[in-house]
Amino acid sequence: MRKLRYPLSILLLVVLVLISSCKKNEATETKGKVKPKKTIERTKPKSVSYHFENTKEWLKTNASDSSKLRIAYAINRTDRKNFVKMDSVIIPSDFTGDLVYYLPFPTHIVALEEVSKVILFSYPAQTFAAYENGELMFAGPTNMGRKKDPTPTGLFFTNWKAEKTTSTFNDEWDLKWNFNIENKLGVGFHQYDLPGYPASHSCLRLQENDAKDLYKWADEWILKDRENVKVKGTPVIVFGSYPFDAPKPWYALVKNPKALDLSESEIKTQTQSFIQEILENQKLREAEPNPTL
Repeated sequence: MRKLRYPLSILLLVVLVLISSCKKNEATETKGKVKPKKTIERTKPKSVSYHFENTKEWLKTNASDSSKLRIAYAINRTDRKNFVKMDSVIIPSDFTGDLVYYLPFPTHIVALEEVSKVILFSYPAQTFAAYENGELMFAGPTNMGRKKDPTPTGLFFTNWKAEKTTSTFNDEWDLKWNFNIENKLGVGFHQYDLPGYPASHSCLRLQENDAKDLYKWADEWILKDRENVKVKGTPVIVFGSYPFDAPKPWYALVKNPKALDLSESEIKTQTQSFIQEILENQKLREAEPNPTL
């Protein structure tokens, strides 16, 4: 039995070395592992083209189709209440795709993959898009500030939120699912009437389902005390300008279905100057014990 002692010792040593090597490899792989990208399965329409139709005539045969109505409302930058008031509306020839394919934002943006959450608002296209690590999570129509009271552009962060609050412009206006992004000016996104053009007093109006989605998805600020912010909320970038003295930009879709499309390179241009600040705040939030609170 003594003759087996050394071979067994050598064998045991080899096993220990192999185990140690495996653990090191696992640690290295875990450390360098890239966070898996979120992917959402979507259906593209077979074709994308648009035409004008008489609103009342179109509703006679489509008023009970909720999926068609949702797409039609979004294309016309409006809601159910205001859609019926329009004489004519833009209608796609093919309704087989998901809503995002009738709006201008791309479904994925490589330049935003490091950003955990961000909301983009296009003033000229009157649409918004919310991204999570570059993947489109929500998109829909918006009606932003009118010519007299334009929505400020640039980088903002979500601050406080309230399921229902009163407008600072008129105490008779109730704002549902309100998320403030500029505390001093009282600017925020929330549910309110969408007449189909920029009509607000600088806020970003949304359909109720979109306002509710963003209300739940975006993060509030984290306060150090009653007057100082410790960590900002979700970044919000508002860009572009609206042609107030020209026809509605989405009317151009009838002649060119890609007239409003936003390319990845264009969005990169609009966001790149803000990325560093966004990522710095993101690190602060990730360092919080419970950043969701």
